[in-house]
Amino acid sequence: MIKKVAIFASGSGSNAENIIRFFSGEKNVIFPFILSNKSDAFVKNRAEKLNIPFIFFTKEQWINGEILNLLKNEGIDLIVLAGFLLKVPSELIEAYPKKIVNIHPSLLPKYGGKGMYGMKVHEAVAAANEKESGITIHYVNENLDEGEIIFQAKCELLPTDSPEEIAAKVHKLEYEFFPKVIAELL
Repeated sequence: MIKKVAIFASGSGSNAENIIRFFSGEKNVIFPFILSNKSDAFVKNRAEKLNIPFIFFTKEQWINGEILNLLKNEGIDLIVLAGFLLKVPSELIEAYPKKIVNIHPSLLPKYGGKGMYGMKVHEAVAAANEKESGITIHYVNENLDEGEIIFQAKCELLPTDSPEEIAAKVHKLEYEFFPKVIAELL
């Protein structure tokens, strides 16, 4: 049975590309499109390179149900947030219970919530002199970064690690584990 996965991204899209490449030999998993709330996000270039349609949408389309209708009409089975920065509307969460997954660049519940994304997370981890960081893959619920945890992976940190070095260690975990967890969910 073919599974359709929608990927949402707001930035560079390296996780989106990694996920799509992971499934490239898999005939039963398809990615009808990559969606973004930023028309100039680098993920657009990645989508073009991968021959996957890129769909830009406005905040109004996100809130008014247009995107939900698009997902339903396409028969999407799983929604993957890969560096996507908008809060998911409750209607979408209700329409896709335990079918929307997000990756967060810390070991939740630490360093999650409003304003905690990307380098801001790694800067906070470095400032707190944490001994470890990692990734959390979780279902999306109505509260930012508070959905049920599906998977976590850790990396050790050195006291001398800069936020950029922490980011590199965390990205390595993202690339290794996010596609595998998605495969298990499908």
